[in-house]
Amino acid sequence: MSNLTHLDEHGAARMVDVSDKDVTDREASAEATITLSQEAFAAVTAGRAPKGDVLAAARIAGIMAAKKTSELIPLCHPLAIAKANIDFELQAEAGAIRIVATVKTTGQTGVEMEALTAASIAALTIYDMIKAVDKAAVIGGVRLLAKSGGKSGTYRLSTTAEAMRGRAAAPTRKQPVTLIGEVSAPRPRADAGAQRAAFRTFMTTHGLRATDWAKRAGVSSGAVLSFLTGKSNAIAQDVADKLARAANVRPEDMFR
Repeated sequence: MSNLTHLDEHGAARMVDVSDKDVTDREASAEATITLSQEAFAAVTAGRAPKGDVLAAARIAGIMAAKKTSELIPLCHPLAIAKANIDFELQAEAGAIRIVATVKTTGQTGVEMEALTAASIAALTIYDMIKAVDKAAVIGGVRLLAKSGGKSGTYRLSTTAEAMRGRAAAPTRKQPVTLIGEVSAPRPRADAGAQRAAFRTFMTTHGLRATDWAKRAGVSSGAVLSFLTGKSNAIAQDVADKLARAANVRPEDMFR
């Protein structure tokens, strides 16, 4: 009745009988992407998200999900997972985190669903960890990248235009639109980006964390975080003076 292996001759759902299949090494990798606000992305990369280490939690969640796939997806076979790995690619310009899950086993059926589930759950965990900062984070681009082993052999995602036709694009965040009657924000100063980059480098070089540094300086951490995430184009002079004193430098040294 159907070429779908999960349906019998009467169209009823079934778990595929794999007992006659050869035992081979099986491996699959899949990806997902979550796009964050500037503030949320900065919180993740700086390790100051409200719930703690976002990527560490997401990595553990993804590995656990790979092992639990048969309990989550109907008709999947329970498998002895030999390897489950989660990698993250931080895409600062897009404010996105690309998640790549790789799963391996030796058995009679593949691990494509395990890899896809791992990537998806890792993305959902990132969302859960940062939703207090950014409830509008976008998850998308969940897809199989590659698989090997078994009767169907090796598959690798093609990057040709034809192969990508019809696929959903990577998630993007729409830029705010100024409505009629609203006042547009002032354009950033030409050197604001360079100053922000220099300020970040200064913090990294001196091992400074925004919240701790601001506390020692007796200023609001929001003033520092707002500048770091691009919400403001400058740090007020009095705030900069206090931060400089706390770091034992001159204010201008922080922006070189």
